[in-house]
Amino acid sequence: MAATDRFDAIVIGSGVSGGWAAKELTEKGLRVLMVDRGRMVEHGEDYPYDGKPAFEIPARNRMPAAFTKSDYKGLNFWVQPANQPFFTNDRLNPYDFDAPNPFHWVRGGVVGGKSLTWGRWSFRWGPNDFEANRREGIGTDWPIRYDDVAPWYSYVEKYIGVSGGRENLDYLPDSEFMPPFPMNVAEKWLKERLETEFPGRKLINARLSNITEDKPEQNRTRCQKRAQCDRGCSFGAYFSTQAVTLPAARATGRLTLRPDTWATNVEYNAAKKRVTGVRLVNANTGAVEVVPARMVFLCASAMGSLHVLLNSRPEGSERSHFHSNGALGSAVMDHIFKVNIGGDVPGMTEFVEYGRRPGGVYVPRFRNLTAEELPFKRGYGYQGGASRRQPAPEGFGAAMKHGMRTYGGWRFNMSAFGECLPYDDNRVMLNFTKKDARGMPLLRFDVTFRDNELKMMDDAQAEGERMLRQAGLTNVTSNRGTHIPGEAIHEMGGARMGRDPGTSVLNSFNQAHDAANLFVTDGAMMASVSCVNPSLTFMAMTARAADHAVKQMKAGTI
Repeated sequence: MAATDRFDAIVIGSGVSGGWAAKELTEKGLRVLMVDRGRMVEHGEDYPYDGKPAFEIPARNRMPAAFTKSDYKGLNFWVQPANQPFFTNDRLNPYDFDAPNPFHWVRGGVVGGKSLTWGRWSFRWGPNDFEANRREGIGTDWPIRYDDVAPWYSYVEKYIGVSGGRENLDYLPDSEFMPPFPMNVAEKWLKERLETEFPGRKLINARLSNITEDKPEQNRTRCQKRAQCDRGCSFGAYFSTQAVTLPAARATGRLTLRPDTWATNVEYNAAKKRVTGVRLVNANTGAVEVVPARMVFLCASAMGSLHVLLNSRPEGSERSHFHSNGALGSAVMDHIFKVNIGGDVPGMTEFVEYGRRPGGVYVPRFRNLTAEELPFKRGYGYQGGASRRQPAPEGFGAAMKHGMRTYGGWRFNMSAFGECLPYDDNRVMLNFTKKDARGMPLLRFDVTFRDNELKMMDDAQAEGERMLRQAGLTNVTSNRGTHIPGEAIHEMGGARMGRDPGTSVLNSFNQAHDAANLFVTDGAMMASVSCVNPSLTFMAMTARAADHAVKQMKAGTI
């Protein structure tokens, strides 16, 4: 493609946000170029381990620890041979590993990005989440409120399919639900006892973007409960770019997709305060070109988008065009987690569960919803589930085989996910002394969890144990790992939305204050992070921004 080709819009990145941007913009009549640094993965054709048993997967799907340490530093327990092809190799594509505070940057390495491997827990934010910064005087005030996003949540949910149960909780609003995956007998038992012992606390069905009803108009079949989601699903049972938004964008005939293409920076006209195009590097040949467009949607995942923005700078300068107020790269956040609590559920050993659900149950946030005297702000929730334990093989021959057909008792386990506050000095920046193969300075992190988050996890561990014991579980135990930002894979912030152009990067419609034709709609936009998984909010905000962008373009302001 020659550099003179013209597009109405360029979308950088093809994950949950980029896929939605491409779908919405093409369906509204725009000619769109979507670029992604990863190789192409075609839905249903390029999922090499979809449906394969362990003995057909290298190393029985167990990643050697030394290989993980050398090539997938941030993935730890996330990467396995069956999903390894979908992730970026850190050794071949480094960031600055010598930063004083470790940050584990988990990156998708293919078209579709992390939409192929994400956990699929899908929650709406509540009104409290959009109001907390202003109420507490922390960070910057969100320029929008729940009512601004609610119709776009509905729009996205109806299209992708979200399974879950209605609870009428004002702090965790209901979605447009398909039927939930039912709780098993042990979870139902625990729900009744926990909610009786702790009035106001709830144990509810997981809310998942795994469909429980067919969507034939999208050529998608309901979840088969195989617990293989992160390998790619040929049934299209969970939301991914490949299964849902890319087919829709392609069907318009207005999408051009270029894999193996790195966007290093956006081109900028400072006099007109407009982006004019994107500088692209072919990952295979190294060829460089600048492709013009009337507007750009930056959806490369939070840290990937910040990398592009920080590198969009005048020749000879180390300061970005979009860093005029000092806000770019600041208030980077991730969820704090790695607090795990479990206990044995008595009895019910005559029951076993059929299939392998893609998710279990959720205990929504219950802290700081009313006035409480606690040593921390905000709150946390628990994700978990109950299952029958299978004993380790013992002996040999027929006795061993017979033993492996039996089950142990029920055990319930849950993990806490807590909100990180938006600290201005949690930053990412460029290291101009180290560059990657495309000539971009490496991204350098200086991000830590603070006293507020650590005290929150103290409380989550203590309360988790107390709830399970008081509900009647036995052998209750807990453990706590090292909390390293990035490992929850919910990285957010750095190009936050705000009311004041002097303290934020984006306005209420995700437009850059310094360029009205540049939109950032992935996690970089977030001014706070709630304590629930963020991807559903990314999708709703992207659809909302795309609608606004097209209206502005038709009105001639873009």
